[in-house]
Amino acid sequence: MLILDIMIPFVNLTGQRNAYRNELIEAEKSVLDSGCYIGGPVVNALEKELGDFCGGVSAITCASGTDALTLALMALGVGPRDEVIVPDFTFIAPAECVAFLGGVPRFADIDLETLQILPGSVEALIGPKTRGIIAVDLFGQCAPFKELRQIAKAHGLWIIEDAAQAFGATTGTHHACTFGDISITSFYPSKPLGCYGDGGAVFTSDAQLAEKVRTLANHGSKERYLHESIGVNSRLDALQAAVLRVKLRHLEDELKVRQENARKYDEFFGGLAGGLNGAKIVPQKIAEGNTSTYAQYTVLAENREAFIEKLTAAGIPHCVHYPMALHTQPCFAGSNNCADKNSAAGLNSAERASKMAVSLPVCAFTDVDFILNKLRSVL
Repeated sequence: MLILDIMIPFVNLTGQRNAYRNELIEAEKSVLDSGCYIGGPVVNALEKELGDFCGGVSAITCASGTDALTLALMALGVGPRDEVIVPDFTFIAPAECVAFLGGVPRFADIDLETLQILPGSVEALIGPKTRGIIAVDLFGQCAPFKELRQIAKAHGLWIIEDAAQAFGATTGTHHACTFGDISITSFYPSKPLGCYGDGGAVFTSDAQLAEKVRTLANHGSKERYLHESIGVNSRLDALQAAVLRVKLRHLEDELKVRQENARKYDEFFGGLAGGLNGAKIVPQKIAEGNTSTYAQYTVLAENREAFIEKLTAAGIPHCVHYPMALHTQPCFAGSNNCADKNSAAGLNSAERASKMAVSLPVCAFTDVDFILNKLRSVL
């Protein structure tokens, strides 16, 4: 008898849709039948629900997480030669958006255990042209905002919280998307709260900033054909909003499953005292007081190539987030904007993480027990 391997998706979006199929079909049909496809009551309702989820802040939806970052930077007035400190180990969007507006990204190192931006490295980069800090809630846990806020206050800087991977995470009693002067998230389909295409949102408790973001996202206009500033066209359509409203109702239950899946991985890798042929495999540390959305379950493998060979042999999907420290990307190479290298190791922590990090499936519709059994068969 022919036995076929079960294909394991990295993010099981089909399983999620099947679980909420009736709710999603009803929500989608309501929008399609309404004839109101851009803006309108469904988008307005989603924005209120997102803001309420985060404790009553203003939420302004837009076309993508990258647009949300750009709008946040525009609202804060970033322009040519302004310097903004960003983490060296993350997706390119924070640095890219700063550079797109003519600013200069300065690359801070990370904590090699939590993989979050390192406050000491941030402080070392502050200069006369520094305007603010973009702190990324990498892989789903919040950055060290208590320390970052102290630094920002001492130097008169603002903070943007990039919670593209962390909507639903917490530090103490506070939710992600509330720690920055402006915070953002992404609704890309694979995110913990994702729609069927691109989408994003900006969050702030500052009413003036909220109004400015909303105006900038609508061609710089509050009143039809009257443009107070140069803006952009960035909006979330009603169909995506309807999908997100359904998924938001289930988010907290999904996060509990993600956290249980992560616990199983932690237990498994914690039991590999010798690692893989003597090479350690260490999960990302979740800082005390934090909960994570586990947008990905990420480990640092001393011999990543050997570990990936085992994952491939077992048919387990994996992703490398991120294979290059940002300051080494061709578009930034030679810019001399990163913190000093660790002379003893020859690499800073961001570069070390880029050579070791690998992520495993962890979403609420992933059978982690099945994955771990397959892993045991090859390790």
